[in-house]
Amino acid sequence: YDVHRLAEGRKLILGGVEVPFGKGLLGHSDADVLIHAVIDALLGAAALGDIGQLFPDNDERYRDADSIELLRTAAKLLERSGFSVCNLDCTILCERPKLMPYLPEMRKRLSQAANLPLDAVSVKATTEEGLGFTGEGFGIAAHAVCLVER
Repeated sequence: YDVHRLAEGRKLILGGVEVPFGKGLLGHSDADVLIHAVIDALLGAAALGDIGQLFPDNDERYRDADSIELLRTAAKLLERSGFSVCNLDCTILCERPKLMPYLPEMRKRLSQAANLPLDAVSVKATTEEGLGFTGEGFGIAAHAVCLVER
């Protein structure tokens, strides 16, 4: 799970895809909430820590970092640790913008970065019917689960 606040003056990057919108996500890196949730799911499944330990937000090397590159690094860490990723299942919680047209490209980019076949990656989007911070348009959240094996 990850969440980021929406802010003026930032690009909206989700799943490695730039989505046209008047606001973007606020964070130290590109704030790609979907990829951050995926990285945490992978690291957690392999008991290798979390995204904050691997890519700390007080490290200038990761300022405005491309989260796709962070995912590639995390996937390689799992591989070096003897794990293989079997699949990813992701859900973005977002009231606006509508994400359906961008989901296939997000899926493709996640599969490439995690070195998975396309049919092993699922990316979905849903609203929260106007409820909570995502429903009121203050931020975007994402959930990700994965299966890894050693």
